[in-house]
Amino acid sequence: MKVNSTELQNNFGKYLMLAAREEIIITRNGTEIAKLSALSHVPAENDTESATIREEAEAYRYGGRKASYEEFLELSQNSEERYEYIDGEIYLLASPKTTHQRALVELFGLFYNWFQGKKCTPMVAPYDITLRRNPENINVVQPDIMVICDLEENLNENDYYMGVPSLVVEILSVGTRSKDLIKKLDLYMYCGVREYWIVNPLNKELSVYLFEDQNIIDNITYRKSETVQSFIFPGLSAELDQILK
Repeated sequence: MKVNSTELQNNFGKYLMLAAREEIIITRNGTEIAKLSALSHVPAENDTESATIREEAEAYRYGGRKASYEEFLELSQNSEERYEYIDGEIYLLASPKTTHQRALVELFGLFYNWFQGKKCTPMVAPYDITLRRNPENINVVQPDIMVICDLEENLNENDYYMGVPSLVVEILSVGTRSKDLIKKLDLYMYCGVREYWIVNPLNKELSVYLFEDQNIIDNITYRKSETVQSFIFPGLSAELDQILK
């Protein structure tokens, strides 16, 4: 199946599920630029099989460098730069632009106020989140915003959080769009995140994904002056025009 990049972006959840059954070729201006395909992974003991999604395009691999988890730790602990480690590849996090930061400030302010007096705590990057597909596949990411409902129970001796956030937010940029839409969506879905917000300042859109049992249960893309609604936190909402001014 072939689909243009705009259609894929607007209906990503649908094509993510279709990719488990057939190969999706992504085009831009009639030129093939990427491919979505389902890859079987080798499950750990007592692990269930699932599909991971790979986009086989040079732009997707750009910035990723293969390394062991130990190499990643050595690099990140001895550098002032920010890095993520996803499925054995290291990604340098570039300094965010103004549009990104404006959306981040608006959305985190809303989350901070809404969760006051509630069990769950919103946190903002930079803040490492360690996610494991299995004991050998360790990933470290820095979502723009994360909502954590088990903070105190999962702090290690070095004061790092080692649990799984209930909700994560990523704000897209040109450089991170493919990683956030493909790699991170699959990682969050597989590792137990319940809800994923993808903010797209480029198109003035916000997509919300609901995950359960390593599957997308529901997803909605909000546009223009619509009000974004959380699936898992009833009453948590956001005016899109306020977030993406």
